[in-house]
Amino acid sequence: MKDIQKEAEKKLAAEKAVEFVKDGMTVGLGTGSTVYYAINKIGDLVKDGLKVKAVSSSNASTELAKSLGIEVIPIDDVPLININIDGADEADSSFNGIKGGGGALLFEKILALNSEKNIWIVDSAKLVNTLGKFPLPVEVIPFGYKRVLEHLKDCNPELRMKDGNIYKTDSGNYIFDLHLNVIEDPLIMDMELKQVTGIVETGLFIDIADTIIIGKENSTEIINK
Repeated sequence: MKDIQKEAEKKLAAEKAVEFVKDGMTVGLGTGSTVYYAINKIGDLVKDGLKVKAVSSSNASTELAKSLGIEVIPIDDVPLININIDGADEADSSFNGIKGGGGALLFEKILALNSEKNIWIVDSAKLVNTLGKFPLPVEVIPFGYKRVLEHLKDCNPELRMKDGNIYKTDSGNYIFDLHLNVIEDPLIMDMELKQVTGIVETGLFIDIADTIIIGKENSTEIINK
């Protein structure tokens, strides 16, 4: 897919998702290049008088939201998030997905599990029949991370780097990207990974999304659970 078309589809999906945001809501803000368009659209609506509060999944999303005049509050200050808008690196028709390409998978999952409605926004290339072509991110504590790396050697793990240094999440953890190619049973894979001491969370989001909005050329497709 050409980059211009991909970005257009991301923007279409993101702006369609924002149509679900209503006055007075608490909105969860995911992280990544597709959510960027959603946050900007919410910012435009706030300037026009929309009154919402937001809970953010990353420092990057928080900074962007605040720069646009969106009020961002801590997750522990709200009883429930009304709607959570996030992207996905891959999504299947069973509403399972891989997330964490942007490094915010732990906070994203906390937001998702505390939201009334989860909307994923993706370009058409992100919808797949079987998860796994996109490397699966796994968040790991720094202490003893090489032991975890060795434990996961059959999963073709790669320590994520950035600018020549080990990439660190907003929690100060590391990320291994597992090159699996195919994940036949996402639920079992998620459970097995979480049994490894040192793994904080996986990028497998199982049966969490309620709605997936796909940008397709000049339109959008909405899939509801």
